Amino acid sequence: MEPFSCDTFVALPPTTVDSRIIFGKNSDRLCDEVQEVVYFPAAVHNNLEEHLKCTYIEIDQVPETYAVVLSRPAWLWGAEMGANEHGVCIGNEAVWGREEVCNEEALLGMDLVRLGLERADTAEKALNVIVDLLEKYGQGGNCTEGRMLFSYHNSFLIVDRNEAWILETAGKYWAAEKVQEGVRNISNQLSITTKIDREHPDMRNYAKQKGWWDGKKEFDFAATYSYLDTAKMMTSSGRYCEGYKLLNKHKGNITFETMMEILRDKPSGINMEGEFLTTASMVSILPQDSNLPCIHFFTGTPDPERSIFKPFIFVPHISQLLDTSSPTFEDPVTKKPHFKPDRRHPLYQKHQQALEVIDNNEEKAKTMLDNMKKLEKELFKEMELILQNKHLNVDKMVNLFSQCAKDEIRIYKSNISS
Repeated sequence: MEPFSCDTFVALPPTTVDSRIIFGKNSDRLCDEVQEVVYFPAAVHNNLEEHLKCTYIEIDQVPETYAVVLSRPAWLWGAEMGANEHGVCIGNEAVWGREEVCNEEALLGMDLVRLGLERADTAEKALNVIVDLLEKYGQGGNCTEGRMLFSYHNSFLIVDRNEAWILETAGKYWAAEKVQEGVRNISNQLSITTKIDREHPDMRNYAKQKGWWDGKKEFDFAATYSYLDTAKMMTSSGRYCEGYKLLNKHKGNITFETMMEILRDKPSGINMEGEFLTTASMVSILPQDSNLPCIHFFTGTPDPERSIFKPFIFVPHISQLLDTSSPTFEDPVTKKPHFKPDRRHPLYQKHQQALEVIDNNEEKAKTMLDNMKKLEKELFKEMELILQNKHLNVDKMVNLFSQCAKDEIRIYKSNISS
């Protein structure tokens, strides 16, 4: 089940520089799936009788939703990863275990990511939102667009300026672990063992009924709800272990650039290639000083090694992110027979054309990659100055991400046409 694993990371003080929490995620999906970066402003919903349409099902709406920026497969409602205006970030992972996966249409894990971000202003409140919705509506449904049927349970890494929570699920049952310092990562396996800070009230009883736990030995969530030998979990060659090693290698000096290096790492398998690949990446800086802005970087394109991490900062009146927004179609997800429309957004199209140049022309490839690195370094320097000087030009930030995407497209165009 490695293909849809993804990898999500968090580093908290004292492992980071300048009392920042650093969040990162690679989204690994089918190689032809387009991921868009989209922004939705905060909203007030006066007519609560109107239901909210998620990817497959409708659910109750809430009176108020927060502004969010999302990186999501362009065909669905939810998100693989994202952040909200209050500095909450969430990424999810596909997980499997003893509990059977439900193919019936319910909430996707990706829907729960967006719902947690829209409805919660802290990490723990987002956890509450997700587990309440899980209890009420369940999780399930096809997680790919097209004829291929693929379903899974979900784990989540939920972070804010102060702490992180790992939430891992098996059907409607779940366990959560609070992380207040150090490093933590999740991949395509259950990873919560005996340190359980919150849990579904019937989780242990259900495990006893199924014969997975005798009720006597210390309860280990991952060992009970999956087939893992948790004693060997940190010494295996899987991506969970590889990600943990990369985080630990940089302990004490982790910056947002360190996190990007980890996401770009190909030898570990974190930066995935092939039929399933890293289709989009995200890194966030969450300063513990609430006077400083949170900064969220997104690629919106496959392969972070050959993409630019572009910054986004929440300010009023953000301009729509047109160059990373996919064309919309009349709900083809639920149409039968199913068709798969062309969802490539402008940045994705130019990025793919540029990859062909990189693969076929060594000289052009070097020029283009050098220009990409130069632009990215300039952006990093600018963002670092904002965090050090505590000065934010709000008018400029309105178009920050959009302008970065245009600058990236300009680099691709100059090398494609020359």
